Amino acid sequence: MSPMRKIIAKRMTESVSTMPHFFVTVAVDMTDLMEFRKTARRDDGLKASVGDFIMKACALALRAMPVVNSVCLGDTIVTRQHINIGMAVALDDGLIVPVVRDVDQLSLNELAQRTKDLAERARAGKLSPDEFSGGTFTISNMGMLGVDHFTAIINPGEGAILAVGAAVETPVVRQGQILVRSIMKMTLSSDHRIIDGAVAAQFLKKLKDLLENISTWQ
Repeated sequence: MSPMRKIIAKRMTESVSTMPHFFVTVAVDMTDLMEFRKTARRDDGLKASVGDFIMKACALALRAMPVVNSVCLGDTIVTRQHINIGMAVALDDGLIVPVVRDVDQLSLNELAQRTKDLAERARAGKLSPDEFSGGTFTISNMGMLGVDHFTAIINPGEGAILAVGAAVETPVVRQGQILVRSIMKMTLSSDHRIIDGAVAAQFLKKLKDLLENISTWQ
């Protein structure tokens, strides 16, 4: 194993050995958000990717439900005071998770600049140690790889991770009519010592509501 592979093996084994994982999936209609992004990019120069919208919505949902932004330390649950979201970046020899700090305090343009910079420097091997530490929640997005749905392993030191699939054109029924909409599946992996099923479902409902009603926060 390479040094990076050894670290990944150690951390992932630690995670599944010590955290009782469970998984909840929701299907999110991203059609209106993607249209909003296209219009804002053309008219206002907004640089944010779909992933940036998802990260910002996660931060707002975490602020509304801080228990999901917590970690279990022994027999103590610690709720993090900052919302620092890690974004999984695939490398040739493994995976690294640079962290965007205080995501709930950033505008979408600020967030877009941070995520682009961190991803580019992660792939170039130019991150400093503090830029891939201190995360409180992680997003793993494999939609760009054509993956519809998957589950992710929680990073040690956190209580949950969100796995994001591709937006797939899907026939859905709306008010008795069949329409084609862009549907994206998202799966929350949770540490059951901290988060119960109902709480995970409520978090995903909040996230879904934010992403499907972009006008309420933009």
